[in-house]
Amino acid sequence: MIRVLVVDDSALVRKVLSDELSREADIEVVGTAIDPYVARDKIIALQPDVLTLDVEMPRMDGLSFLARLMKHYPMPVVIVSSLTPAHGELALRALDLGAIEVVSKPGSALTTPDVSRRLVHAIRAAAAAGTRVRTRIASPATAGPLPAVHIETTHKVIAIGASTGGTRAIESVLRAFPADAPGTVIVQHMPEAFTNAFAQRLNRAAAMEVREAKDGDLIVPGVALVAPGSRHLVVQRSGAHYVAHLRDGPPVHHQRPAVDVLFDSVARAAGQNAVAALLTGMGVDGARGLLAMRKAGARTFAEAEETCVVYGMPREAMRIEAAELAVPLPAIAATLLDAVTRPIQPAVETAS
Repeated sequence: MIRVLVVDDSALVRKVLSDELSREADIEVVGTAIDPYVARDKIIALQPDVLTLDVEMPRMDGLSFLARLMKHYPMPVVIVSSLTPAHGELALRALDLGAIEVVSKPGSALTTPDVSRRLVHAIRAAAAAGTRVRTRIASPATAGPLPAVHIETTHKVIAIGASTGGTRAIESVLRAFPADAPGTVIVQHMPEAFTNAFAQRLNRAAAMEVREAKDGDLIVPGVALVAPGSRHLVVQRSGAHYVAHLRDGPPVHHQRPAVDVLFDSVARAAGQNAVAALLTGMGVDGARGLLAMRKAGARTFAEAEETCVVYGMPREAMRIEAAELAVPLPAIAATLLDAVTRPIQPAVETAS
């Protein structure tokens, strides 16, 4: 049973979240709190496994409380925020401070069942992260870009997929890419409106250009495209170019965008001209698509267990032999860049 404390200044939101979570057999809402001061006392008294936290509250904002919590009493936290550009940036700052996941509030462009499903998934992922909350990889800000690789990249594509814990992992990878890295396409499970803020943050951190994908964008060297929340990202070949297209379609593995959709399309469009990495995340999304890429001749990798916040998606990729190698996060960028110029290695191995 996952014990949850709900923290939000809105009585309506506290009730809706509590009611929806209480429908799940493996989740127990042990209490609610109107602000961080009440939350502090209830955390001590109730010992919850996971905290849901709003970012804007009276007396103390959620970010200030999160920073203090992670310093003195680290625990898995899921941010529940309104879908606005300002809240998108605040939510990303919360992930930097140690939050596990971000989901949208009921009524912010999504129905209550949509929010409930995403929140339940996030809480299970946060509970699975457990003790890894304090054993994150050192901040990617300490990493610099690798030396320019000086390779022909016109017909190469790098595909990256991630979920829980992926925002920091993807930033770590892109920071280590040179400005002329191969065209890169990215799916990070994240609510609509947060992905644009995420892309802007990556753009400030990386040497290459990073932006939220638009339908018809060319996939070219030096540019990374992030799938927008609520749209699938697919890659197609058009003459001498690879083109990004956005699709509505049904969710896959309860996700839109889904990593499987992206990887499947890259397998068809690029085949052996592609490389891919499946990073930290709960569930199985991306494993089947990674296998399709490997069968099509692409180089494929999964993040190693020791650096994952949640070792779910990479574990499934290794189980079905979709990834030829398990690679710790700090080595993934170099591995991807090296793989651009090397033929596929058929054996499934584990990096030392």
